[in-house]
Amino acid sequence: MSAKADPAEWSEEELWQTISANVTDYAIFMLSADGKIATWNAGAQRILGYAEEEIIGHSFSEIFTPADKSQQQPRNELRIAQERGRAEDERWHVRKDGSAFWASGIVTPLWDKNGALKGFAKVLRDITDRKNAEDKLQEENRRKDEFLAMLSHELRNPLAAVKNASQLLNSGDESVTQEAAGIIQRQTDLLIRMVDDLLDVSRVTTGKFQLRLQQGTLQQVLEQSIETNRPLIANRSQQLSIDVPQEFVWLRADPARLAQAIGSLLQNAAKFSDNQGEIILSAKRLGNEVHVKVKDNGAGIRSDLLPQIFEPFVQSDNSLDRTMGGLGVGLALVKRIVEMHGGIVEAHSSGVGNGSEFVVKLPVVPELEETRPVSAPQGLATPSLRILIAEDNVDTSKSLQLLLQKSGHQVETASNGREALERAARMRPTVILADIGLPVMDGFMLAERIRAHDELKDTYLIAMTGYGRAEDFERSKQAGFNHHLVKPVELKRLFELLSLVPG
Repeated sequence: MSAKADPAEWSEEELWQTISANVTDYAIFMLSADGKIATWNAGAQRILGYAEEEIIGHSFSEIFTPADKSQQQPRNELRIAQERGRAEDERWHVRKDGSAFWASGIVTPLWDKNGALKGFAKVLRDITDRKNAEDKLQEENRRKDEFLAMLSHELRNPLAAVKNASQLLNSGDESVTQEAAGIIQRQTDLLIRMVDDLLDVSRVTTGKFQLRLQQGTLQQVLEQSIETNRPLIANRSQQLSIDVPQEFVWLRADPARLAQAIGSLLQNAAKFSDNQGEIILSAKRLGNEVHVKVKDNGAGIRSDLLPQIFEPFVQSDNSLDRTMGGLGVGLALVKRIVEMHGGIVEAHSSGVGNGSEFVVKLPVVPELEETRPVSAPQGLATPSLRILIAEDNVDTSKSLQLLLQKSGHQVETASNGREALERAARMRPTVILADIGLPVMDGFMLAERIRAHDELKDTYLIAMTGYGRAEDFERSKQAGFNHHLVKPVELKRLFELLSLVPG
């Protein structure tokens, strides 16, 4: 049983002490009327770090923060307890070693049989973990709200440009029309990248982000990353210096995803550097690793942001003008892609205005025969095909029809699944390009009916849809589609598939 300042005076608390003596989840202790600690249980020692003999007789204000002590919080707590019958709150307290913890506390006054105050009982519970979880949730909600506002801003800018440019297409001036078409192309490309980034974040958070690993060289990955970002760097008159090994560095990687990650770092370097800025892309093999560095002399990163820079929706630019743009998801994707390749990514910066450096460390595979992967043949001729487009969006259907007809194909369209099935039975298409979300009969049912039709079962079926989850790809395969393309479809990819279809 805990020692007492005055055993005779506290004899009626024997039962209380017996109950509290071995409780370790709560700090339970008695106070004299003037706030001196009179008892100290095992939980108090565990939570606050003081042994019983170190703290008995000391003011309980010793466990309060300096700020609370300066505001007379210990005295106010006892006064409120005496006036109201209890005082209850949550606040920071201080352990013997000086560390702080968040605690919920209750102080109850103790009265003798004559109604005179003889002391207080205080119970504390360490709820730091709960506090941290709540703070984290609040921070995530704040970032989410900021992100939704930012998303609206970032989507409206290209949409405004597309809307304005579309008004110019009927101007009759060929040069104006060409410029307007260029604006629409650039802005839709931007929208596609934003949507792709959002989908990738969704796949990461749900554990459905997958890699298609193959043997390849680092040089191929870097070349793709550079080519993707060369127009941006050139437009900003920036200097890109490249220092990579002459000998092949072999990786087991998804080249497209890894190029996406390193490309994002190059894009950030360009965006956050001034015109005429300098960007350095270097790679060096160190033992069983290769270190890829992207360094710039641009805006730099605030020191308080460095620990969070790879978290989703974190951006250094939260001002209203949002000069740099973007959704704040790129670096989160970089981190995930690199980690899925067995590597790590680090961010370094000496502060605002001092530039930044990102280092990607990847494992290399044992040396292979020095042979370059064979590239797919270029300019593959596409035979004239009979193509049926099943699409309920008139503009999408018409524009694709014109593009395919321009390439020499015979093209018809249908606006719902039933019409597509009837038209297919009449025209016997070589290829059907079908949306999944068709009215009357959806794309899955259309594919199943085509496969069950004796004269149509060998038709080449390509799904072209806005549904891009892993389960959507699998369901398309089960329904009988040969391929599943996610809108907006890259025409290069579509024509590659068409080139493989026998005429």
